[in-house]
Amino acid sequence: MNSPKKATSALISVFHKDGLEPIVQKLNALGITIYSTGGTEKFIKELGINVIPVEDLTSYPSILGGRVKTLHPKVFGGILSRRENENDVSQLNEFNIPEIDIVIVDLYPFEKTVLSGASEQDIIEKIDIGGISLIRAAAKNFKDVICVSSMNQYPEFLQIIDETNGETTLEQRKRFAAKSFAISSHYDTAIFNYLNNDEVTFRQSFDTVSTLRYGENPHQKGYFFGDLESLFDKLHGKELSYNNLLDVDAAVNLIQEFKNDTPTFAILKHNNACGLAQRATLKQAYLDALAGDPTSAFGGVLISNKEIDADTASEIHKLFCEVVIAPSYTVEALEILKGKKNRIILIQKNIKLPKTQYRTALNGVLFQAKDTKTDDASVITTSTFEEPTNKELEDLLFASKICKHTKSNTIVLVKDKQLCASGTGQTSRVDALNQSITKATHFKFNLNGAVMASDAFFPFPDCVEIADNAGIKAVIQPGGSIKDQLSIDYCNEHKMSMIFTGTRHFKH
Repeated sequence: MNSPKKATSALISVFHKDGLEPIVQKLNALGITIYSTGGTEKFIKELGINVIPVEDLTSYPSILGGRVKTLHPKVFGGILSRRENENDVSQLNEFNIPEIDIVIVDLYPFEKTVLSGASEQDIIEKIDIGGISLIRAAAKNFKDVICVSSMNQYPEFLQIIDETNGETTLEQRKRFAAKSFAISSHYDTAIFNYLNNDEVTFRQSFDTVSTLRYGENPHQKGYFFGDLESLFDKLHGKELSYNNLLDVDAAVNLIQEFKNDTPTFAILKHNNACGLAQRATLKQAYLDALAGDPTSAFGGVLISNKEIDADTASEIHKLFCEVVIAPSYTVEALEILKGKKNRIILIQKNIKLPKTQYRTALNGVLFQAKDTKTDDASVITTSTFEEPTNKELEDLLFASKICKHTKSNTIVLVKDKQLCASGTGQTSRVDALNQSITKATHFKFNLNGAVMASDAFFPFPDCVEIADNAGIKAVIQPGGSIKDQLSIDYCNEHKMSMIFTGTRHFKH
């Protein structure tokens, strides 16, 4: 059943010709008849190799500006015919259709055309019809035909025919068929997601995969599906782990809130910010971010919204950290940071981040629009007699940005655009507040004049009372509880200001 089949003919029609020449040369040396079309035919002729135009096979020209070239029974019959089926063989003879044993076809670069910002007309012209039909036909008939559907498969295919003089096994053909259907499925998904505007459905596909050392824990397998190179340039260090990637994702989304601000530095651990500060210089921003929780910073992920210079790098180098991310680095800074061989150094490219999120749940997938709403002065209302000062308002909005990217239930304490502490992932908002106050006190922060942000409303006045006793006099929260007035009354009685944003920012 797995006996090798020797090829006698091949159809080659590709968009990407890099790496194709040695395959064509080998097929020619093996005496395999080559059929081709358009630019590929010209490419093969320029190599001085005999090639039969598909038009000569079909007795029909390429029409409609090249939209129809290979869609013909003399092409598809030769690919789909079952070699051991007497009726199929008889019909091939009757209609003078040659068997085609090798199909080397790729697809128009639809996704790249979309990303390039091309017009809709140009994008639509990159929806491949003939190519994807040839791929599906050849992959379906893998018992007799091998389908090479991507330039990434050229090296493996060349090695096979080089070692076997053009023979392939059923196992090899089936493996290439699986790859072909993966490519066609991914291609159709990309087209659907481009065209679909209103149908609620879930279609995702990634054609690149990285095998991770392990998953969340060493006994779990882990993989990353996606193209990290489109988002980062990796300059140094070991491979990113599963947990690294989760922290990097959290870091990238958090720093996006401060993208166009003055120098801002954040340190994250287990997807939460344990330090964040905004200052006149990046070095000071880093030092003040580190002061927020120097214990948790150990082994963390560091991210900056500005180029990292030598002074900042010298301070970072004193800390053991897994990952450093920035839009750029000076030459001197990079040399300093490379002093730790395993430290991962990334340049974040300026590309748009996804606007949707999904995760597995039970036997399905939860899908939602990303929380892209950022609280600012235009959406807030003051609910108390006291108005926050301008300085307090700046800190409140700063704290709200951090709060949005912290695991719920959370309370965030900020003073002078520095994260003093946060309570993260607590089952009670009171617990989150007590945790944040305890941490801030432990790291010697004076909370008099600090502000408090909450990701959700207060159903009771206990949180504003605890905050008041700690010296906090300004609060930002979504509002919306049927008992909002209890917290408002406490603030009014104790000369605290509290503003409502109208937007909850749960993060689970």
